[in-house]
Order: sequence, then structure tokens, then C-alpha cells
Amino acid sequence: MKVTYYGHSCFLVETNGKKLLFDPFISFNELAKDIDVNSIQADYILQSHGHTDHIADTVAIAKRTGAKVVCSWEIHEWLNKQGVENTHPMNIGGKWQFDFGTVKCVVAQHSSAMPDGSYGGNPMGFLVMSSEHNFYYSGDTALTMDMKLIPNWCKLDAAFLPIGDNFTMDAADALTASSFIECNKIIAMHFDTFGFIKVNHEQVVNLFEDANKTIKMPAIGESFDI
Repeated sequence: MKVTYYGHSCFLVETNGKKLLFDPFISFNELAKDIDVNSIQADYILQSHGHTDHIADTVAIAKRTGAKVVCSWEIHEWLNKQGVENTHPMNIGGKWQFDFGTVKCVVAQHSSAMPDGSYGGNPMGFLVMSSEHNFYYSGDTALTMDMKLIPNWCKLDAAFLPIGDNFTMDAADALTASSFIECNKIIAMHFDTFGFIKVNHEQVVNLFEDANKTIKMPAIGESFDI
């Protein structure tokens, strides 16, 4: 499974021959100025919530690529009004079998509103389960006890967790989350983009190493395998 990081919380995951793009916020991210957003291809866009720093490029990419957007009912309705009709609405607790594997929507403790201020529904995270790999994309979230349910549904190969603090959990809570979800391979997200969420990389890495776990803090534009 190949992963490419486009900054903030945006990842492209290639699994079972399909390209899954998560929370595209690229062209409006100064740190990702060297990324050509128009070159990014996607078969699916998985949208965790409606905040601008997660959805800013969704409409443009969905229209250009024809990608199916997996999202909450409210975001589905909003996207339809923007001319994006290839959507698959879901909600927390539900799952659906796609051609690359199964997606299950799980709790994310956060907020959600669309860029125009309209209601964005409940934020959520995604469990992606396939014959190739199982992984968890938490979206923006606090540490929650609900994370303890995840091992009941699948054994994870990797998890994408926010570490920036202020708007989401910090690295210490992400470490606790890794125990809740029973996954020692963590990929960091939602850090450094703004002044509110800048982190000390060395401290974060040492925190996980001291617990005999690993956390990857990818560089923008970096691709790696899981």
C-alpha cells in the first residue's frame, strides 16, 4: 500500500488498484505550494468533515477526476449543490463495500461546518478494510473511549492520527489512542500548518520511541509504503 502526503491531513492511499484521497486541502496550504494539485488523480475522496482546511480542494478535484466522494449526508447534499454528483453518503456506525474494500464510519469528536457556514453534519473517521491492508483515518478528533471499539472490527496495519493539539488531540493523546486501537504504526497528521498546531518533531518521535512505538511525520510530497 503506497501513501503520499500532501500536507495537513491530506493523504493519497493507493490500495487494491484504487487511489483514495483523504481531506484535500492543498492549493490553499502555503506549506504545500510545491504540490501541483491539478496533477493529483483520485478514484475516491474520503471526506471526514466540512472545515475548509479539509475540503478546500474537494470540489475541484472531484469534478476534474470524477472521483466518488464518500462523506456525511450533509456534505453529500452540499457537494451536490456545488455540481459534484458522484457522491456516496454515509454516517457513523455504517459501512459499505466498495470495489477496493469496506469503509466503516466511526466517531470523531470534533465539529463540522461547510466553507459557506452551512451545517456539515457530524465529523467522522474511517476504517478502511481490504484484502491488502486495514487502516484507520481518524479525521480531526479528540481522544475518545470509542477508539477502544476499533479492534473489535479489524486488526490495523496503520493509523493516521492528528497530533497538533489546540483543535485536536496532541501527540501524548495520540500515543494513548494507539493503545486503544491496538496499533503501533502511527502516521501523524494535522500538525505544523498553522501557528496553533506547530509541534516539536524530535519530542514527538522520542515520545513514541520511549513507548516502543513508531510515529512517522512525513514531509509534504513524500511517498512511502505501508
